Amino acid sequence: MTKPLDLITIGRSSVDLYGSQVGGRLEDMGSFDKYIGGSPTNIACGAARLGLKSAVITGVGDEHMGRFIREQLEREGVDTRGVKTDPERLTALVLLGIRDRSRFPLIFYRENCADMGLTEDDIDPAFIAESRSVVATGTHLSHPRVEAATLKALRLAREYGLRTALDIDYRPNLWGVAGHGEGESRYVESSEVTGKLQSTLRLFDLIVGTEEEFHIAGGTRDTVAALRAVRGATDATLVCKRGPMGASAFHGDFPDDLDGGVSGPGFEVEVFNVLGAGDGFMAGLLKGWLDGEDWRTSLKYANACGALAVSRHGCAPAYPSWEELRFFFDRGIVRPDLRNDEELERVHWAATRRGEWPDMRVFAFDHRDWLMELEGATSEGVGRFKELCLDAALAHADGRPGHGVLCDGRLGRDALDRAAGTGLWIGRPAEWPGSRPLTLEPELGPDCGGLREWPREHVVKCLCFAHPGDEEWMWSDQIATVRRLFAAARRNGLEFLLEVIPSKVGASDDDASPAVIRRFHDAGVHPDWWKLEPFKTGRAWAEAAAAVVDGDPGTRGIVVLGLDAPEAELERSFALAAREPMVKGFAVGRTIFGPVAGEWFAGRVDDGAAVAAMRENFARLCAAWDRARRAVQGSAA
Repeated sequence: MTKPLDLITIGRSSVDLYGSQVGGRLEDMGSFDKYIGGSPTNIACGAARLGLKSAVITGVGDEHMGRFIREQLEREGVDTRGVKTDPERLTALVLLGIRDRSRFPLIFYRENCADMGLTEDDIDPAFIAESRSVVATGTHLSHPRVEAATLKALRLAREYGLRTALDIDYRPNLWGVAGHGEGESRYVESSEVTGKLQSTLRLFDLIVGTEEEFHIAGGTRDTVAALRAVRGATDATLVCKRGPMGASAFHGDFPDDLDGGVSGPGFEVEVFNVLGAGDGFMAGLLKGWLDGEDWRTSLKYANACGALAVSRHGCAPAYPSWEELRFFFDRGIVRPDLRNDEELERVHWAATRRGEWPDMRVFAFDHRDWLMELEGATSEGVGRFKELCLDAALAHADGRPGHGVLCDGRLGRDALDRAAGTGLWIGRPAEWPGSRPLTLEPELGPDCGGLREWPREHVVKCLCFAHPGDEEWMWSDQIATVRRLFAAARRNGLEFLLEVIPSKVGASDDDASPAVIRRFHDAGVHPDWWKLEPFKTGRAWAEAAAAVVDGDPGTRGIVVLGLDAPEAELERSFALAAREPMVKGFAVGRTIFGPVAGEWFAGRVDDGAAVAAMRENFARLCAAWDRARRAVQGSAA
């Protein structure tokens, strides 16, 4: 019988604050990147990326960091019904750093944290029964309250015939046998910890750990003897991680040495960050185990996931998707520092960026010069008008997905700030209006370092007036600027939209935009989005879409811009554009707000009337796009 879930993990969750600087002391870190963390949470995330239906049972606080964990898990496709919101306790926090290739300092802030508030009452038998397996981690055997919750989940799993797995995940200071400053420590001998682990080993079908973790589980620092001691308490398959030596799986009687187990192929890569690599390994192993693969294949998945994890910054963000893993296997290692492999990173980015946007209905009011030139316009007035545009967009969207806005941060700052967290797709221009050669908004700085201040949900939009017939000095200048902006966007985790309008530069035919698209792709610029003018022929749309896909199959798609065209003209272009699956919708501005803006700045309409008129205009364009898409789908059917 098919079940809704493949696995449920249970245990700790946290917000990981990773030092952004590499090669220094944690004491000297000046900034941090924020990720979700905690071994069971990481495993659930990694498994979801590989296509397994995962869930996690944990606890978070009733505050911003707890909501961050829940929302990020949902973005990753992890079932969060088992995530308890604890009104009394704070979400756990971990500070981490990369000191050098062998030292990775970390501090756990877990005093009475939310995930340690789990009780037996939080384990729902019906929820456990929905899964094919339950995966526990050792930390939650360290305290009577969470131990009881974990053991209840495991007993139910055994009762219902589910598979069970243990990641030993030994952190001495989380068991109270090392101090707060010893977060990096992986082994401290403790007969109490050994006894606690051995009392539970019989509950598992699969047990995974490093050599040090099997030392604590077996009660000896002799790895073979430790594994034999564990074997004496359980019939589970034992998987021992051996660092650069790979990993081995053992069934039945334990052989004379570690080379007697089943091993999978390893991957020689540069070690950049070992933190969280074991959780990535576990996700890959579970993928093979639950899919019924043999142990050699399962260990191949696990080793590859671990190799990708040690090559990147962070834990969960480093884990591969199934698409990326297959690409990695098919193409092989081009360079050992995987995080600097542009092609691999492009595949990783495309599979792990935020959210899905199959439909795009975007109200674009990022205009600056055009609005300021209207009679009666002032900077303050333009800012207020942009807030009315946002009100119109929100009123029409009404919480439904697939809607967005384009708004600038210079004149439209208040509207831009208000748009955050509304569920709208948010694009934000980076170019200086009308510039050719392209120059950027001064707020970005000469190295585009200002993007560091942008919220992660903002999409960097750049309009570049480029034409196939441009002189080489113009191409060289503009490509250099776009490449600098694109690289900065990626570095700061921001999506990138490139808008090109060859017809504004010179005479253009159906091949003009495709030629421009290819020129940017050849220069190493691979936008998440393209914004293209409303072509008048089906061939133009087909050629443009083909150029986008040929250059980067991972691109999110194309949106149609308006160029102040009448609605009827846009609708005709929509009908042609909708035939191309790569075209996801539109991003139109003056067709929606143009007439209203003149009337509002002249004082002939009030705020309410302006919002109502723009909402109606936006709604008509949305309906026109939806009709075009339905017509194509109907024809295909």
